Amino acid sequence: MRHSALYTILFSGAVCVVCAVLVSSSAVSLKEDQLRNAALDKQRNVLFAAGLADPAEKLDAEQVQRLFDNIRPVVIDLKSGEATDIDPTLFDQAKAARNANTSQEAPPNRASVQRLPNHALVYEVLEEGVPSLAVVPIEGYGLWSTLYGFLAVENDANTVRGITYYQHLETPGLGGEVDNPKWKAAWPGRKIYDESGVPALRVIKGAADPADQAPYEIDGLTGATITSNGVTAMIEFWLGDNGFRSYLTKLREGQSR
Repeated sequence: MRHSALYTILFSGAVCVVCAVLVSSSAVSLKEDQLRNAALDKQRNVLFAAGLADPAEKLDAEQVQRLFDNIRPVVIDLKSGEATDIDPTLFDQAKAARNANTSQEAPPNRASVQRLPNHALVYEVLEEGVPSLAVVPIEGYGLWSTLYGFLAVENDANTVRGITYYQHLETPGLGGEVDNPKWKAAWPGRKIYDESGVPALRVIKGAADPADQAPYEIDGLTGATITSNGVTAMIEFWLGDNGFRSYLTKLREGQSR
């Protein structure tokens, strides 16, 4: 019996069931920790984009929460730019974008964004209770993947404070250079909109001049033209009429909550 085909099949099946139960149990038990760590990582990146922390720092959860004391998460209506009463701790923008009831098809765009959520989560950095800058989420396709990140904008609604990406699968040393501190250091002080109000900030080929001489240009990513174009496209889309322009206008006029 122990060497029969039936015994082998039954034994293998039992092992598979036990392993499946163990893997499923582990996934369920670890899910809460994984979600907590993902949320913490996003908070760290909000701080990095806003210039409130250095990526070289190994911030623990307590340090992140302390720095977040002066940051107000707000869920806005993306079209009007108005703040809503939606609880930001319960709002999942990615999930909202996938749901046909809480999103809409995006117009054709170079960032390859397929759906627009009706609402979006922004982070306002407060000084004496007044927003001094806002950190908005940006995303768009590069060469191999969708890049997810944050762009921090001063309360003049035009000057960049910083940028960071927290998730992507671009090639290390090429498109992956969006994580390079030297490249990210070129963003502060650049301008988003030209004199006609059109998003004009772009990643060029080669090196850009300093911000005071070339306010709309960012250093190109060597050997990563498609990723560079993707970054330009997502700035163009998310800071345009279909993205955060309405919200940033209200921020500049002091109308944000």
